[in-house]
Amino acid sequence: MKKENGDKRIENLLALILLNSLKGAKIGEKALQLSLAGFSNIEIANFLRTSAQVVANALSEVRKKKKKGRNRKSKIK
Repeated sequence: MKKENGDKRIENLLALILLNSLKGAKIGEKALQLSLAGFSNIEIANFLRTSAQVVANALSEVRKKKKKGRNRKSKIK
């Protein structure tokens, strides 16, 4: 097995472990965690068995919600 193939296999296994730890989480949270781990929207879509556009939309929504939550906290202080 070539080193590149082995590295890709390890990346895939780690992504699957991450997804397994997020059982019950919504697609946006799963996509966000995979994005933070450095995966592209296309790679995330492959892991989640959906399209890259669905991933992009889910990431956009979850980021908006997180940003909105931070803004509320800063106004309360």
